[in-house]
Amino acid sequence: MELREGEYLVSDDKSLLQLPVICGFLARSYWANGRPEEATRQAIEHSVCYGLYRGGVQIGFARVVTDGATVYYLCDVYIDEDERGKGLGKMLVGAIVREYERIPGFLGTRDAHGLYEQYGFRRDAERFMRRAP
Repeated sequence: MELREGEYLVSDDKSLLQLPVICGFLARSYWANGRPEEATRQAIEHSVCYGLYRGGVQIGFARVVTDGATVYYLCDVYIDEDERGKGLGKMLVGAIVREYERIPGFLGTRDAHGLYEQYGFRRDAERFMRRAP
C-alpha cells in the first residue's frame, strides 16, 4: 500500500522502515519506552507496518497485528514531535483504517482519543480484558 499526499508518503513496504528511527520514536512514547530493540525488530517482522515519510526520512510509524479476516489491532502509532499538528496522524491512521475497513479493529491508548474516534473507534471498557505477563 502506498499513499502520497504532497511531500508525504505512507507505505507498508518494510524495506523503507528505519529501525533506529522507530526505536527512537518508541523510546519517547509512554507505552514502549524501555522496549528492547530486538523486541521491536521481532514485532516489525510479525506485523504489518506502516511508515510515514517526508523526503525519504521516516517521520511516523504504526503497526497492525491481524489475521486479515476477522480482526486487527492498531498499535505503536507515533508521529515525530516536530511533525505534529499537520494532520499527519490523520493521514496515517486514515490510510490504515481504509486498508482494514471490512473487519473490526481495536487499539489501546491513553491519548489521542479524538483522532481515533474520527475513524470509528469507540471506548468500550465493558467488553475487553487484558492479561499482563
